[in-house]
Amino acid sequence: MVVGHDEIFAASPQPQLCGIRVVAAQLRHEECGHAHALCCCDVLCQHFGMTDLLELIARPGANEIAYVDPQFPHRPLTLRSARPRQFAPDTPVVFVHHGRGRNGEDYRNYWLPLVDEADILIIAPEFSDASFPGSHWYNHGNLLDNADLPNPREASTYAIEERIFAALRAEGVTRRRRYGLFGHSAGSQFVHRMLAVGYRSYVAAAVAANAGTYSMPEIDTRFPFGLGGIGLTNDDLREFLQFRLTVMAGTHDIDATAEHFPKDPASMRQGGTRFERAHRFIANARAMAERLGVHCNWTIIDVSGVAHEGDKMSAAAAPVLAAALHASEVIAA
Repeated sequence: MVVGHDEIFAASPQPQLCGIRVVAAQLRHEECGHAHALCCCDVLCQHFGMTDLLELIARPGANEIAYVDPQFPHRPLTLRSARPRQFAPDTPVVFVHHGRGRNGEDYRNYWLPLVDEADILIIAPEFSDASFPGSHWYNHGNLLDNADLPNPREASTYAIEERIFAALRAEGVTRRRRYGLFGHSAGSQFVHRMLAVGYRSYVAAAVAANAGTYSMPEIDTRFPFGLGGIGLTNDDLREFLQFRLTVMAGTHDIDATAEHFPKDPASMRQGGTRFERAHRFIANARAMAERLGVHCNWTIIDVSGVAHEGDKMSAAAAPVLAAALHASEVIAA
């Protein structure tokens, strides 16, 4: 199995450990105390050799496996899939991100009736609260350490998806070169921030739906409400603004009294409802793009009559992502 990020699909010579091919990437293991180019052999055997990602496509419909990312050996995930009946390695892949409830199974199930018509493979990682507690580890990606300084790139949970996708390619689950993203609520926060801070090299299209807060595309506001304090420049903003991002907003997602609606002062400055905040995010992006002299490639879709409902937002997102992904690349036979 191949693991890495900057040269994630490179065919360069790779060291051999117990029959497992590993791209030499600097891995930082805070919990086990290792800080070296490769994990120790027993960790590699335990956490790579035992995971068969082909189980995710073993049968049409629902499949699931336990998964351990090499950067976080003591923080297990569950990967759940929704496989269409007509599946091939050329079928587009979409990663689906759950909300604050950490209910990955529900979100996978939302897509089960959608994958055949859309002709896509859904992978829904579950970031359990036990393994990835609070917004720091999920919504905000473990991007900053306890001193509010940027963690190494590999130590962000935003990097996990790249490594999973590399492993899917290495095991023959997919031949696609890029994938799609969908996130709802806290998952929408994860998705748009992941893209904003640069984890988008292998992302063809993304939908962020009904986020509670946004990282506004401005570097004079600190992360997570802006993109300041994490080393980004105006050139980084230009690249992000030209990425194909779709924001979806339920027109009835306007309950400002809901238990999990962010009501702190910094959140409220972004708008009084999730619907209002989505539109402010887009308006700020277009204004910043004009200021920086680039075209803003983001769009916003109002989903009529829908409140804070992951199933209905998934149904609205499916044809959007399917069209973008099927048009994004042609796989040679």
